[in-house]
Amino acid sequence: MAKEGLSYRARRIWALVILLVGMPLYIVLAVTILNLLDRPPIWLELLVYVGLGVAWVLPFKFVFKGVGQKDPNALYDEHPD
Repeated sequence: MAKEGLSYRARRIWALVILLVGMPLYIVLAVTILNLLDRPPIWLELLVYVGLGVAWVLPFKFVFKGVGQKDPNALYDEHPD
């Protein structure tokens, strides 16, 4: 039996959870850690924030892939033309 990934609906739900709950928590955590480190120089702080801004999404790449597209398993369009 082949292992299947998350369904389209599950990926959409997880993407919302990640964006609405996970990302704000990640931002608070990143800012708190940098503030505890006695705020480095502004250029280093900017590099850290840019790096963390890209790094948070890498583990969730498979969840976000194709979420903005139509459901590939849909049998019909909900809004016929």
